[in-house]
Amino acid sequence: MAAVMHMVKEWMEIAMGDRIEKEIHHIVSDILEDYKGGRDIDKVDIFNQPNKNEIIEIIDGLLRILYPGYYRDRVYKIYRVDSEMSVIIEDVMYHLNKQIAVALHFLPEALSEEKIAEESQRISVAFFKKIPEVRERLNTDLQAAFDGDPATRYKEEIILSYPGLFAISVNRLAHELFLLDVPLIPRIMTEHAHNVTGIDIHPGATIGNYFFIDHGTGIVIGETAIIGEHVKIYQGVTIGALSTRGGQRLRNMKRHPTIGDHVTIYAGASILGGETYIGKNSVIGSNAFITTSVPDDTRVSIRNQELAFRQDKKKKVQVEDLGQSEDWYYVI
Repeated sequence: MAAVMHMVKEWMEIAMGDRIEKEIHHIVSDILEDYKGGRDIDKVDIFNQPNKNEIIEIIDGLLRILYPGYYRDRVYKIYRVDSEMSVIIEDVMYHLNKQIAVALHFLPEALSEEKIAEESQRISVAFFKKIPEVRERLNTDLQAAFDGDPATRYKEEIILSYPGLFAISVNRLAHELFLLDVPLIPRIMTEHAHNVTGIDIHPGATIGNYFFIDHGTGIVIGETAIIGEHVKIYQGVTIGALSTRGGQRLRNMKRHPTIGDHVTIYAGASILGGETYIGKNSVIGSNAFITTSVPDDTRVSIRNQELAFRQDKKKKVQVEDLGQSEDWYYVI
Protein backbone atom coordinates (compact mmCIF):
# COMPACT_ATOMS: atom_id res chain seq x y z
CA MET A 1 0.00 0.00 0.00
CA ALA A 2 2.80 2.38 0.93
CA ALA A 3 4.54 1.68 -2.39
CA VAL A 4 1.35 2.47 -4.32
CA MET A 5 0.89 5.74 -2.44
CA HIS A 6 4.50 6.69 -3.19
CA MET A 7 3.98 6.00 -6.91
CA VAL A 8 0.78 8.09 -6.94
CA LYS A 9 2.63 10.96 -5.25
CA GLU A 10 5.45 10.82 -7.81
CA TRP A 11 2.93 10.80 -10.67
CA MET A 12 1.12 13.84 -9.26
CA GLU A 13 4.40 15.74 -8.88
CA ILE A 14 5.34 14.97 -12.49
CA ALA A 15 1.90 16.02 -13.73
CA MET A 16 2.05 19.26 -11.75
CA GLY A 17 5.57 19.93 -13.04
CA ASP A 18 4.41 19.44 -16.64
CA ARG A 19 1.52 21.86 -16.09
CA ILE A 20 3.81 24.56 -14.63
CA GLU A 21 6.30 24.04 -17.44
CA LYS A 22 3.55 24.62 -20.01
CA GLU A 23 2.19 27.74 -18.27
CA ILE A 24 5.37 29.43 -17.02
CA HIS A 25 6.14 31.19 -20.31
CA HIS A 26 2.70 32.82 -20.42
CA ILE A 27 2.81 33.76 -16.74
CA VAL A 28 6.21 35.43 -17.09
CA SER A 29 5.09 37.29 -20.21
CA ASP A 30 1.91 38.52 -18.51
CA ILE A 31 3.77 39.82 -15.44
CA LEU A 32 6.48 41.52 -17.52
CA GLU A 33 3.79 43.17 -19.62
CA ASP A 34 2.06 44.34 -16.44
CA TYR A 35 5.24 46.22 -15.48
CA LYS A 36 4.68 48.54 -18.44
CA GLY A 37 1.61 50.19 -16.91
CA GLY A 38 3.45 53.35 -15.88
CA ARG A 39 2.18 53.16 -12.30
CA ASP A 40 4.24 54.02 -9.22
CA ILE A 41 4.56 50.33 -8.39
CA ASP A 42 5.94 49.55 -11.87
CA LYS A 43 9.39 51.10 -11.36
CA VAL A 44 12.16 48.61 -12.13
CA ASP A 45 15.11 51.02 -12.01
CA ILE A 46 16.67 49.40 -8.95
CA PHE A 47 20.01 51.19 -9.36
CA ASN A 48 18.57 54.70 -8.90
CA GLN A 49 16.97 54.29 -5.50
CA PRO A 50 18.51 53.65 -2.07
CA ASN A 51 19.44 50.08 -1.26
CA LYS A 52 17.55 49.11 1.90
CA ASN A 53 19.88 46.22 2.74
CA GLU A 54 22.94 48.44 2.41
CA ILE A 55 21.34 51.07 4.65
CA ILE A 56 20.76 48.40 7.31
CA GLU A 57 24.45 47.50 7.05
CA ILE A 58 25.27 51.20 7.44
CA ILE A 59 23.16 51.25 10.64
CA ASP A 60 25.17 48.31 11.97
CA GLY A 61 28.39 50.16 11.18
CA LEU A 62 27.14 53.34 12.83
CA LEU A 63 26.22 51.40 15.97
CA ARG A 64 29.81 50.12 16.12
CA ILE A 65 30.96 53.73 15.90
CA LEU A 66 28.53 54.86 18.61
CA TYR A 67 29.35 51.97 20.96
CA PRO A 68 32.86 50.81 20.01
CA GLY A 69 33.17 48.39 22.91
CA TYR A 70 29.85 46.66 22.29
CA TYR A 71 29.15 46.33 18.56
CA ARG A 72 32.49 44.93 17.44
CA ASP A 73 33.09 43.78 13.87
CA ARG A 74 35.06 40.56 13.89
CA VAL A 75 35.85 40.85 10.20
CA TYR A 76 38.61 43.34 10.90
CA LYS A 77 41.68 41.65 12.40
CA ILE A 78 43.51 44.71 13.69
CA TYR A 79 45.44 44.88 16.94
CA ARG A 80 44.91 48.57 17.68
CA VAL A 81 41.36 49.69 18.42
CA ASP A 82 41.90 53.13 16.91
CA SER A 83 43.11 51.53 13.67
CA GLU A 84 40.06 49.28 13.58
CA MET A 85 37.70 52.20 14.18
CA SER A 86 39.42 54.23 11.47
CA VAL A 87 38.70 51.48 8.97
CA ILE A 88 35.07 51.19 10.10
CA ILE A 89 34.46 54.95 10.01
CA GLU A 90 35.91 55.28 6.52
CA ASP A 91 33.95 52.26 5.29
CA VAL A 92 30.62 53.53 6.69
CA MET A 93 31.23 57.03 5.37
CA TYR A 94 31.96 55.68 1.89
CA HIS A 95 28.76 53.61 1.75
CA LEU A 96 26.60 56.31 3.33
CA ASN A 97 27.89 58.90 0.85
CA LYS A 98 26.98 56.54 -1.98
CA GLN A 99 23.44 56.01 -0.68
CA ILE A 100 22.92 59.72 -0.04
CA ALA A 101 23.95 60.47 -3.65
CA VAL A 102 21.29 58.05 -4.86
CA ALA A 103 18.66 59.51 -2.52
CA LEU A 104 19.33 63.08 -3.67
CA HIS A 105 17.80 62.19 -7.04
CA PHE A 106 14.44 62.28 -5.22
CA LEU A 107 14.70 65.96 -4.33
CA PRO A 108 11.96 68.12 -5.89
CA GLU A 109 14.52 70.19 -7.77
CA ALA A 110 16.64 68.34 -10.32
CA LEU A 111 20.38 68.46 -9.67
CA SER A 112 23.21 67.67 -12.04
CA GLU A 113 25.32 64.60 -11.30
CA GLU A 114 28.22 66.88 -10.46
CA LYS A 115 26.07 68.83 -7.99
CA ILE A 116 24.71 65.61 -6.47
CA ALA A 117 28.25 64.31 -5.91
CA GLU A 118 29.24 67.59 -4.28
CA GLU A 119 26.12 67.75 -2.11
CA SER A 120 26.32 64.13 -0.97
CA GLN A 121 29.90 64.65 0.19
CA ARG A 122 28.95 67.84 2.03
CA ILE A 123 26.10 66.05 3.81
CA SER A 124 28.24 63.03 4.70
CA VAL A 125 30.92 65.23 6.26
CA ALA A 126 28.34 67.32 8.15
CA PHE A 127 26.66 64.16 9.44
CA PHE A 128 29.85 62.55 10.72
CA LYS A 129 30.86 65.77 12.43
CA LYS A 130 27.65 65.38 14.47
CA ILE A 131 28.60 61.91 15.77
CA PRO A 132 30.29 63.16 18.99
CA GLU A 133 27.16 65.21 19.80
CA VAL A 134 24.92 62.21 19.13
CA ARG A 135 27.08 60.04 21.40
CA GLU A 136 26.83 62.63 24.19
CA ARG A 137 23.03 62.59 23.90
CA LEU A 138 22.97 58.80 23.95
CA ASN A 139 25.10 58.78 27.09
CA THR A 140 22.34 60.77 28.80
CA ASP A 141 19.74 58.30 27.47
CA LEU A 142 21.78 55.42 28.87
CA GLN A 143 21.96 57.13 32.26
CA ALA A 144 18.20 57.79 32.21
CA ALA A 145 17.52 54.10 31.52
CA PHE A 146 19.84 53.02 34.32
CA ASP A 147 18.37 55.49 36.82
CA GLY A 148 14.79 54.78 35.81
CA ASP A 149 14.73 50.98 35.70
CA PRO A 150 15.25 49.08 38.97
CA ALA A 151 15.25 45.82 37.00
CA THR A 152 18.69 46.46 35.52
CA ARG A 153 22.01 46.10 37.31
CA TYR A 154 24.43 46.94 34.51
CA LYS A 155 24.61 49.67 31.88
CA GLU A 156 26.10 47.03 29.59
CA GLU A 157 22.79 45.17 29.82
CA ILE A 158 20.94 48.24 28.57
CA ILE A 159 23.25 48.80 25.59
CA LEU A 160 23.27 45.17 24.53
CA SER A 161 19.64 44.23 25.08
CA TYR A 162 17.21 47.10 25.64
CA PRO A 163 15.02 47.78 22.58
CA GLY A 164 14.35 51.32 23.78
CA LEU A 165 17.99 52.38 23.61
CA PHE A 166 18.39 50.67 20.22
CA ALA A 167 15.41 52.59 18.79
CA ILE A 168 16.61 55.87 20.30
CA SER A 169 20.13 55.31 18.93
CA VAL A 170 18.90 54.75 15.39
CA ASN A 171 16.47 57.64 15.67
CA ARG A 172 19.10 60.12 16.84
CA LEU A 173 21.24 59.20 13.83
CA ALA A 174 18.31 59.36 11.43
CA HIS A 175 17.22 62.71 12.89
CA GLU A 176 20.56 64.28 11.93
CA LEU A 177 20.12 63.11 8.33
CA PHE A 178 16.53 64.37 8.41
CA LEU A 179 17.76 67.82 9.46
CA LEU A 180 20.19 67.72 6.52
CA ASP A 181 17.19 67.18 4.18
CA VAL A 182 18.26 63.72 3.02
CA PRO A 183 15.31 62.01 1.28
CA LEU A 184 14.17 58.46 2.08
CA ILE A 185 17.18 57.25 4.10
CA PRO A 186 16.14 58.60 7.55
CA ARG A 187 12.74 56.91 7.30
CA ILE A 188 14.27 53.64 6.10
CA MET A 189 16.52 53.74 9.16
CA THR A 190 13.76 54.34 11.69
CA GLU A 191 11.46 51.80 10.07
CA HIS A 192 14.24 49.23 10.42
CA ALA A 193 14.35 50.05 14.14
CA HIS A 194 10.54 49.84 14.19
CA ASN A 195 10.70 46.38 12.62
CA VAL A 196 13.31 45.19 15.14
CA THR A 197 11.81 46.70 18.30
CA GLY A 198 8.15 47.55 17.67
CA ILE A 199 8.98 51.20 18.49
CA ASP A 200 7.96 53.67 15.76
CA ILE A 201 9.68 57.06 16.07
CA HIS A 202 9.60 59.34 13.05
CA PRO A 203 13.06 60.78 12.27
CA GLY A 204 11.59 64.28 12.30
CA ALA A 205 10.62 64.11 15.99
CA THR A 206 12.66 66.40 18.25
CA ILE A 207 13.76 64.58 21.41
CA GLY A 208 15.66 66.07 24.35
CA ASN A 209 18.35 64.50 26.52
CA TYR A 210 17.77 61.81 29.14
CA PHE A 211 15.01 60.11 27.15
CA PHE A 212 13.97 56.72 28.50
CA ILE A 213 11.69 54.20 26.81
CA ASP A 214 10.72 51.37 29.16
CA HIS A 215 9.72 48.08 27.47
CA GLY A 216 8.74 50.01 24.36
CA THR A 217 6.61 47.72 22.22
CA GLY A 218 3.88 49.61 20.39
CA ILE A 219 5.17 53.14 21.01
CA VAL A 220 4.42 55.66 18.24
CA ILE A 221 5.97 59.15 18.11
CA GLY A 222 4.98 61.39 15.19
CA GLU A 223 7.07 63.60 12.92
CA THR A 224 6.36 66.98 14.50
CA ALA A 225 6.38 65.81 18.13
CA ILE A 226 8.64 67.73 20.49
CA ILE A 227 9.81 65.90 23.61
CA GLY A 228 11.66 67.66 26.40
CA GLU A 229 14.39 66.39 28.69
CA HIS A 230 14.09 63.67 31.34
CA VAL A 231 10.95 62.21 29.72
CA LYS A 232 10.02 58.58 30.40
CA ILE A 233 7.42 56.66 28.40
CA TYR A 234 6.14 53.10 28.60
CA GLN A 235 4.89 50.56 26.09
CA GLY A 236 1.87 51.30 23.92
CA VAL A 237 2.10 55.09 24.20
CA THR A 238 1.03 57.16 21.19
CA ILE A 239 2.24 60.72 20.71
CA GLY A 240 0.33 61.29 17.52
CA ALA A 241 -1.82 63.46 15.29
CA LEU A 242 -5.40 64.27 16.19
CA SER A 243 -6.50 63.66 12.60
CA THR A 244 -4.79 62.91 9.29
CA ARG A 245 -7.88 63.30 7.09
CA GLY A 246 -6.28 66.33 5.47
CA GLY A 247 -3.58 64.12 3.98
CA GLN A 248 -0.80 65.93 2.13
CA ARG A 249 -2.41 69.31 2.88
CA LEU A 250 -1.20 68.88 6.48
CA ARG A 251 2.44 68.57 5.47
CA ASN A 252 4.77 70.96 7.32
CA MET A 253 2.09 71.70 9.92
CA LYS A 254 2.54 70.98 13.63
CA ARG A 255 0.37 67.89 13.98
CA HIS A 256 1.84 66.18 17.06
CA PRO A 257 2.05 67.15 20.75
CA THR A 258 4.79 68.84 22.74
CA ILE A 259 5.90 67.08 25.92
CA GLY A 260 7.53 69.18 28.63
CA ASP A 261 10.53 68.27 30.78
CA HIS A 262 10.37 65.61 33.51
CA VAL A 263 7.14 64.03 32.22
CA THR A 264 6.22 60.36 32.71
CA ILE A 265 3.67 58.74 30.38
CA TYR A 266 2.43 55.30 31.41
CA ALA A 267 1.42 52.35 29.25
CA GLY A 268 -1.32 52.72 26.66
CA ALA A 269 -1.76 56.49 26.94
CA SER A 270 -2.62 58.43 23.77
CA ILE A 271 -1.68 62.10 23.50
CA LEU A 272 -2.86 63.70 20.26
CA GLY A 273 -2.82 67.01 18.44
CA GLY A 274 -0.30 69.64 17.43
CA GLU A 275 -1.61 72.19 19.91
CA THR A 276 -1.56 69.74 22.83
CA TYR A 277 1.10 70.51 25.43
CA ILE A 278 1.90 68.32 28.43
CA GLY A 279 3.30 70.54 31.16
CA LYS A 280 6.58 69.85 32.89
CA ASN A 281 6.68 67.52 35.92
CA SER A 282 3.35 65.96 34.89
CA VAL A 283 2.35 62.29 35.03
CA ILE A 284 -0.03 60.76 32.49
CA GLY A 285 -1.68 57.57 33.72
CA SER A 286 -2.20 54.38 31.76
CA ASN A 287 -4.79 54.38 28.95
CA ALA A 288 -5.49 58.10 29.24
CA PHE A 289 -6.76 59.72 26.03
CA ILE A 290 -5.66 63.35 25.86
CA THR A 291 -6.42 65.90 23.15
CA THR A 292 -6.10 69.11 25.19
CA SER A 293 -3.16 70.67 27.01
CA VAL A 294 -2.23 69.69 30.55
CA PRO A 295 -0.77 72.27 32.98
CA ASP A 296 2.58 71.87 34.72
CA ASP A 297 2.77 69.63 37.79
CA THR A 298 -0.42 67.71 36.91
CA ARG A 299 -1.37 64.07 37.39
CA VAL A 300 -3.85 62.68 34.86
CA SER A 301 -5.61 59.38 35.55
CA ILE A 302 -8.79 57.56 34.57
CA ARG A 303 -11.61 57.40 37.15
CA ASN A 304 -14.64 55.11 37.50
CA GLN A 305 -13.06 52.15 35.81
CA GLU A 306 -15.15 49.13 36.75
CA LEU A 307 -13.90 45.57 37.19
CA ALA A 308 -16.62 42.89 37.02
CA PHE A 309 -15.95 39.31 38.17
CA ARG A 310 -18.17 36.55 36.75
CA GLN A 311 -18.55 33.21 38.52
CA ASP A 312 -20.29 29.99 37.51
CA LYS A 313 -23.49 30.50 39.51
CA LYS A 314 -25.71 33.55 39.45
CA LYS A 315 -25.08 35.61 42.58
CA LYS A 316 -23.95 38.97 43.79
CA VAL A 317 -20.26 39.59 43.24
CA GLN A 318 -18.36 42.45 44.80
CA VAL A 319 -16.94 44.79 42.23
CA GLU A 320 -13.97 47.10 42.60
CA ASP A 321 -14.89 50.55 41.33
CA LEU A 322 -11.78 52.72 41.17
CA GLY A 323 -13.83 55.90 41.38
CA GLN A 324 -16.11 54.98 44.34
CA SER A 325 -15.36 55.40 48.03
CA GLU A 326 -17.76 52.58 49.05
CA ASP A 327 -18.06 49.00 47.87
CA TRP A 328 -20.98 48.13 45.59
CA TYR A 329 -22.27 45.00 43.88
CA TYR A 330 -22.90 43.86 40.33
CA VAL A 331 -25.55 41.14 39.83
CA ILE A 332 -24.61 38.45 37.31
